[in-house]
Amino acid sequence: MGIKLYYTTVTASREVKAQQAEVMRILESKNINFELIDISVGGAVRDEMRTKSGNPTAVPPQIFNEDQYCGNYEMFSEAVETDTVEQFLKLV
Repeated sequence: MGIKLYYTTVTASREVKAQQAEVMRILESKNINFELIDISVGGAVRDEMRTKSGNPTAVPPQIFNEDQYCGNYEMFSEAVETDTVEQFLKLV
């Protein structure tokens, strides 16, 4: 596939829910295919996300191109503002 979005379906945080929804909406609006990986299915998936991102306390959403770490919500949002989403996602 390519772009992988680590997210969670189980969170009490409105902020995390809103950030996840915004990332999905923007990717869809740019016709960028992505795979959703739900970290709430088990600790192993959450640990995988944290290991791959190099941050032991990382929270969703976290974005990867295959196994290459692209960044978190704040980094994605900055790429949207500067119109560099494709570069951020390592698509070009």
